[in-house]
Amino acid sequence: MAAQGNAAPVIIKRKKVVGGGGHHGGAWKVAYADFVTAMMAFFLLMWLLNATTEKQRKGISDYFNPTIPVNRISGGGDGAFGGDSVFSEETMAYTGAGATGRKASASTSDTAGQEAGKGEAGGRGQSELEDVEKALLARGGESNTMERLLRHVVTKVTDEGLVIELFDLPDAPLFKDETAEPTPVLLALTDLLSEVLGLTTNELAVSGHLHALPVTLIDNPVWNLSAERAQMTRARLEEAGIDPARMQRISGFADRKPAVADPASLRNNRIEVILLRRDR
Repeated sequence: MAAQGNAAPVIIKRKKVVGGGGHHGGAWKVAYADFVTAMMAFFLLMWLLNATTEKQRKGISDYFNPTIPVNRISGGGDGAFGGDSVFSEETMAYTGAGATGRKASASTSDTAGQEAGKGEAGGRGQSELEDVEKALLARGGESNTMERLLRHVVTKVTDEGLVIELFDLPDAPLFKDETAEPTPVLLALTDLLSEVLGLTTNELAVSGHLHALPVTLIDNPVWNLSAERAQMTRARLEEAGIDPARMQRISGFADRKPAVADPASLRNNRIEVILLRRDR
């Protein structure tokens, strides 16, 4: 009995075994893979936006979002017309709206011909404007004198036509002081323009612009002076060989359309010679 009383107590330890991953198992790996894929797609999108032009992005957008109809005639139904439109070939429609490609009515054919003609004329007109612009800017490589002269010239193609801006420089104005008397610079520029504009027979428009003068003046001359300068430029172009019949409009805009943010800047002193589009 004494021996049993001195015996060490028996301690039983029970270990709780937990399975790897618990209740969720390996689901986090799938979520992480989805996250990595989404990030890769995001960075690929950012790269495409930075590495492509606007025209290329438009093409990519159209590829993933097509708007071309599957069938231009069928309504897609299976009712009384069996999916065909009332204006299909079999109905022998005689109106311009009902005719189709295989049996086009006279009005439809005429309209298509007119649209095609307008497109061709517009293409030729755009090409003519670009040819004149290239011919003008190419003169800068002929000599240092011509290059200094073209410092006064800026061109841009607009919906109205080719706009050729002739503007003042601090050391070389186009007109003497606040008058409509041309300087040798303007005389040389009009001679150059007459040669280049002679490449086409498009109609012309001339407009005069001025910088803003102090509001304290009793009689602000900007309206009359801008119109007088435009008239002087027209006369000089005609003297240099431009057919007077090509002149369609002479305008004086005073200081109402500044070319730069500062309305008092000398850059606003300019003459615009516009080679008008033929389709306008």
